[in-house]
Amino acid sequence: MNLIEYLHEKYIFGHRVRALTRGIEKLLPHQCQLLDVGCGDGLIASRIAKSRPDLSIEGIDVLVREKTFIPVTAFDGETMPFGDNSFDVLMFVDVLHHTQNPEALLCEARRVSRGIIIIKDHNCDGYLANATLRFMDRVGNQRFGVDLPYSYLSKKSWNILFREYDFEIDSYTQRIGLYPALLKPFFERSLHFLVRLKTHKKVNRLSKYAEKI
Repeated sequence: MNLIEYLHEKYIFGHRVRALTRGIEKLLPHQCQLLDVGCGDGLIASRIAKSRPDLSIEGIDVLVREKTFIPVTAFDGETMPFGDNSFDVLMFVDVLHHTQNPEALLCEARRVSRGIIIIKDHNCDGYLANATLRFMDRVGNQRFGVDLPYSYLSKKSWNILFREYDFEIDSYTQRIGLYPALLKPFFERSLHFLVRLKTHKKVNRLSKYAEKI
């Protein structure tokens, strides 16, 4: 761990976890079954579970770490090892920009969820946005062996993607409070969003993504 990573761990990481826990738990229905996709060690999900004991939570990830805070199942990064409509809610916390094919995961999310998907990710808009996001990704993830394809989308591109897969934006905010006040102008800005998506359409196993391939 280098100096920048140490400072991130000591002064930013905990602040980020608390902010995401507060933001996400407000979006979760009572007594829902939640799947945390790309959960890492499951720390955020475990914090949510502590403040919301009515929830049932498990995770999946491509890299299952030796120590996890929630039960974690391995998967290939595209096909989720669950049947249709297995969970009330699926959650992606800074996951979709780590994959070359976010469409595949969104398609699977429609299939596996019963109608609600929560996403925390980035908007790559504005001056030096791409460079800032790359820096944050390297500091937060590189030492854990997380793949860093830097697949950032603009807010407009996210909205197009949501419409393509028939998602309705039910709740959206860019005011998450991930960083201490002094760092917000540099690393928060409009670079982050938290959205709750809903779909009311019956999900077919043969999805738009499947038709493309």
